[in-house]
Amino acid sequence: MNAPLNSAALDTLFRQARTHSVWTDKAVTEDTLRQVYDLACLGATSANCQPGRFVFIRTPEAKERLKPCLAPGNLDKTMTAPVTVLIGHDMAFYENLPRLFPHTDARAWFVGQDTLISDTAFRNGGLQGAYLMLAARALGLDCGPMSGFDADKAEVAFFPQGGIKANFLCNLGYGKGGDTLHPRLPRLTFEEACQVA
Repeated sequence: MNAPLNSAALDTLFRQARTHSVWTDKAVTEDTLRQVYDLACLGATSANCQPGRFVFIRTPEAKERLKPCLAPGNLDKTMTAPVTVLIGHDMAFYENLPRLFPHTDARAWFVGQDTLISDTAFRNGGLQGAYLMLAARALGLDCGPMSGFDADKAEVAFFPQGGIKANFLCNLGYGKGGDTLHPRLPRLTFEEACQVA
């Protein structure tokens, strides 16, 4: 049985983790991004389908391609972030199932089932985006997840081959913290959000 994480680890992942909008100049290396993905891809997805697709936007040229996709309120914090991840999901994820889930013909579950494909890709791709955020925090990065962008424009700019849908964005880097952070907003209590049946 796994031992619970210690209090410091829980602080890093959840209790002290915050959404950052102001960043230091410290760069995020490609090696670090690879480490983030190598952890995130280990998270569970249904039938190991792994539909998540990630574009790590870090060069000035790529940031300029992203800029027209952003809502005005997300422009400055995204342009100054060391990395912005475009989290999407591959609508043809099931083509990889013979390799990823080889002990049965899972591909056949999806062929011609457009609603099942869409639901599975969206649900599991979003889940993988959340794993990516936890992996980033575990490796010492701060996160700034957000909606507030034109998904259609982002798909044209970063998934021009088609077939991959954009879900959300997440800025990554080393946040300035301190008075650049807003006070933590309230959360629903267990009684408000949960049932034990």
